Amino acid sequence: MELLIAILAWLGAIILSIGFILMLSFYVRGAFRDYIDYSAINVPSPDECRFAVALGSVSNSLGTVGRVTDFWFEADEIQAARLEAIRSAERCIHFETFFMTPGHRANDFAAALAERAAVGVKVQLVIDHYGTKKIPQKYWKRLRAAGVEVRCFKPFNLKAPFDYAGRTHRKLLLIDGKVALIGGAGISDFWDGQKKFGDTAPWFDFEFCLKGAVVSVLEGIFMQHWASAGGTVDLSAENFCPDPPVDSMMLVTPGDAPTYQSSAIRALFTTAIFAARERVWIGSPYFLPDYQSRQALITAKKRGIDVRVLTCGSHNDKKLVYYASIEQYGDLLKAGIKIHEYQPSMLHAKCLLIDDQWVSVGSANFDPRSFFHNDELDISTGEPRMVQHIEQLFHTGFERSQVVKITDWRTRLLWKRIVGRFVLVVQSQL
Repeated sequence: MELLIAILAWLGAIILSIGFILMLSFYVRGAFRDYIDYSAINVPSPDECRFAVALGSVSNSLGTVGRVTDFWFEADEIQAARLEAIRSAERCIHFETFFMTPGHRANDFAAALAERAAVGVKVQLVIDHYGTKKIPQKYWKRLRAAGVEVRCFKPFNLKAPFDYAGRTHRKLLLIDGKVALIGGAGISDFWDGQKKFGDTAPWFDFEFCLKGAVVSVLEGIFMQHWASAGGTVDLSAENFCPDPPVDSMMLVTPGDAPTYQSSAIRALFTTAIFAARERVWIGSPYFLPDYQSRQALITAKKRGIDVRVLTCGSHNDKKLVYYASIEQYGDLLKAGIKIHEYQPSMLHAKCLLIDDQWVSVGSANFDPRSFFHNDELDISTGEPRMVQHIEQLFHTGFERSQVVKITDWRTRLLWKRIVGRFVLVVQSQL
């Protein structure tokens, strides 16, 4: 009996020690800090000429011009568009991504890159070290052997282990300094739908093609990460050859090295919400708005604005985040905000529609990780075709979704509440 008591005492001490270390780690990383209360007055509406300049300034965005030439909704269309763009390259291919997994999409992608490299096209890849960890080394060796330059963004470093928490979440493909493809999809068969997540259809996502001066700005943003990964920056005229400024105004928000005091993505989203006069529609697979963001949405609803959220339902690759997200529905539902949970599969589209005149699209989710940790890349514009495409995407998403009822929310299972609440405690680390 004494031995059993001693063993239990030791186990208890070990558990308490581990718990203390974890809590200390969260404390040091700032998991319990207060969020900055972001507020603004005299915010122009999206139809005012000063809106883009004001929004760009407060969010550290780069003002430029460009045009949307193509838009794709479905996973197969996105993959086909990327492969076609790669095969059209005559001089250089620059690609940056967060997520890749082994499978036919990754294999087709590698084959297309290798074929272009073999005929003298300069191919450079920046891949996130964490997001591509499932890809075997032989995959990269095969690409390098074909002449493709591959560099990792922020590999784990014992000299600065906490730096590993900051990832590049961007998905950017640049062709010959003239064409840019941007969206949310990774190079992965996940987008075909995953039975383990309960998907009954491919993931819902989109990609769009840009041309014009904006491509030169995006080249510079790619070069920043290429340099940080140890590559040599090429500032040649071929890479930076903007067309005459005759296109629509666009803001490019890199979201580089965000902090809790200065988050470009959070400033971009929040200010846009303040500016709304008719509607705020948010699309985000991981919807974890902090207190101030929730208050901004509730205040917008009280002003008579149509506020809706399109997010993941139970078909989710991060169930813990989903349970945490549900815990934050309460105040939003009580205010009359509609939350639509996508039903057929994983929703992965990230977009913000303000009135019928302004959109922000790209890689950023409406969550702490995109606001305060990741390097993101969003494009914001009032370009009419882009606004129409995103509005159609929302309508399609709403049709395939189920609106959350407050009665169902109030009767959710106890264990889901407990898990969700626990995750919220450390949500800044997600």
